[in-house]
Amino acid sequence: MFTGEYRHSVDAKGRVAIPIRFRAPLGEGAMLARWVDGCAAIFPRSSFEELAEKVSRLPISDERARAFSRFLFSGSFEVETDQQGRILLPAAIKEWSGLGADAVVVGARDHVEIWDPGRWAKSQQAVNSADALASHLTGLGI
Repeated sequence: MFTGEYRHSVDAKGRVAIPIRFRAPLGEGAMLARWVDGCAAIFPRSSFEELAEKVSRLPISDERARAFSRFLFSGSFEVETDQQGRILLPAAIKEWSGLGADAVVVGARDHVEIWDPGRWAKSQQAVNSADALASHLTGLGI
């Protein structure tokens, strides 16, 4: 399970370090993808394959299913960490997620998200108070 929030720089070559605690689960292969809410996501290969299987079961007659399938697979890239634990962010991912010189790397249970710090801060404003968080949980069965 991926948990925690980490701040890292994006170097001039477009590489970002993956936190040490995230590297082992990604060591057997990983996929980097454009993700919802304007961030990037890194999935262990097995988790990405599970997601791909779910997408393959969506009805081809559903326009939203076709759009999501195109979005996911056209914006996904196989990645490996280098000896310093960094991955290369393709230009399409950097553009989609608005990444510049800094990144917030966030554990999100079955995947890792990479956020522009400003977008991350804005997304967290919605749940930064106890009342707001309770409101978001309403109807989720938690």
